[in-house]
Amino acid sequence: MSAAPRVLVVAATARELAMSDDWVSVRCGVGPVEAAAVTAAVIAEHAPDLVLHVGIAGARRRLGLAPATLIIGNEAHYSDLEPDMQLAPHVVVPLPELVVAAQRAVPHAQVLRIGTSAQVGGTSECDVEAMEGFAVLRAAQLAGVPALEVRAISNHIEELDRARWHFDEAFDAIVSCTPALVAALRHLR
Repeated sequence: MSAAPRVLVVAATARELAMSDDWVSVRCGVGPVEAAAVTAAVIAEHAPDLVLHVGIAGARRRLGLAPATLIIGNEAHYSDLEPDMQLAPHVVVPLPELVVAAQRAVPHAQVLRIGTSAQVGGTSECDVEAMEGFAVLRAAQLAGVPALEVRAISNHIEELDRARWHFDEAFDAIVSCTPALVAALRHLR
């Protein structure tokens, strides 16, 4: 009998991070620079078979997504290099089987591409935006480790008043779904 795959769960903050003895959990910090550096170091140390990046995100108002709606990323898009995206890689696409497994684990989730920017409102080409996804997935890609990003919506990107963001609902949603996501992804390896 082969050992269960080693899964690394990465989140920017402690409130987004579900803890378990069944996987390695790491808080990577906020923003793409911290996320890439910490994720690369932890991958080198723990040699996981899979990386699951979880957290909260904003969505464009036009999508009409309720707070705590789960989003499975079918593409991580790095927006901070605009307008000249030819300077460096700017898209990471997870393996389709990871997306399908996540959909089975959280069938009510939507599948969308997720933009990464160091600033709120920094993406123009994606309807969902966060601050670390591309960085985590790119670090995993460079290490040859399959990775997936899943987010819970906390706010509209256009809403600048953070007092109107739904942090608690989004944190609860992402932490609650993490065990099911890890279990589903483990069955692939």
